[in-house]
Amino acid sequence: MELEKFKAGHFEKGAGYSYFVPQKINQQWVWSDAELNFLLEKASIKLGELNVFSGIVPNIDLFIQMLVTNESTLSSKIEGTNTDLEDAFLPEEEINPEKKLDWREVKNYTDALNNAIKELENLPLSTRLLKQAHLILLQGVRGENKLPGEFRTSQNWIGGSSISNAAFIPPSHTYVNDLVGDLENFLHNEKIQVPDLIKIGIAHYQFETIHPFLDGNGRIGRLLITLYLVSKKIMKAPLLYLSAFFEKDKNLYYESLTRVREKNDLLNWLKYFLTGIEQIASNSAETLGKVSVLQKNLEKKLTENSGRRTQSALKLLNYSFKKPIVQVKEVQTVCELSPKAANDLVFFFVENKILAEVKGQRRNRLFFFADYLKLFKSYS
Repeated sequence: MELEKFKAGHFEKGAGYSYFVPQKINQQWVWSDAELNFLLEKASIKLGELNVFSGIVPNIDLFIQMLVTNESTLSSKIEGTNTDLEDAFLPEEEINPEKKLDWREVKNYTDALNNAIKELENLPLSTRLLKQAHLILLQGVRGENKLPGEFRTSQNWIGGSSISNAAFIPPSHTYVNDLVGDLENFLHNEKIQVPDLIKIGIAHYQFETIHPFLDGNGRIGRLLITLYLVSKKIMKAPLLYLSAFFEKDKNLYYESLTRVREKNDLLNWLKYFLTGIEQIASNSAETLGKVSVLQKNLEKKLTENSGRRTQSALKLLNYSFKKPIVQVKEVQTVCELSPKAANDLVFFFVENKILAEVKGQRRNRLFFFADYLKLFKSYS
């Protein structure tokens, strides 16, 4: 299939509406557009640099967990939730009642993402894995009655208050299994020679167009990108998440997907997608470098200034990189200290401007790792 001659699909009549049936994608793809090759090369180079960086940074798992949480807040924000990165690390009892559902959606997405990455050790990237992630995503939140873990068995739509004024109507549910099967075959088809970044770009567009679930399609579709890159060992570690790029200009993200369906312009979508990979890979590497510098500087500072509690101070610092908002009782457990010693250690961190108290909490005193959180807020 020549990208420049791609026909996205066709419309079919439903009960008082028309739905879009996308063309299948499991085929060889070729193109003659020089700019696409240029963008593909730039994205690949930046991904390679991020991979190299990840191999030399100590405690890379701490950075991964922070990225996962940041991705959860941004991917959920695209869908309309209102949870900030700081909120995502707060205990549930500290979340204002009006924000609790949003907080749970972000926590579910974090759990779904972590579980899916772990399951890649045992399962291939597959329908089964995506359904498992979807089941976790919708537990106890607004979409809990919309077939968690199962493909839809009825018509859905995107935008608008009803199907009659929808912005887009995906294919009938009768097409879903066949189309998702074709997408899965495409991702695993070793007989076709398509660069993996092009492959997952096409696959993400196709997944969003099929919209196989009643709810949660956007988040699962964005998760699919990272899972594919990890499963193909393009990424040594799950360090690349595109929601920061998509969320920066949500309208452009949706317009780029819509343009494929309305104008057959898959080329424009892939250029946008590759630009996102290049930018986010570059931002991730830069942030990873800043985290590494911050960690080394603080370890040196604590080693020189903590005296007899150096070991406990380094334990707390390491824990703060994993969970940048802490309570004194957590410090007791993590550092194996008495309540007084834990309290003293926390305030030693406050005096040294490593931690700062979260103001206005209703129950427990909380302290946040401001300089660390700031790196990720600028990243996104």
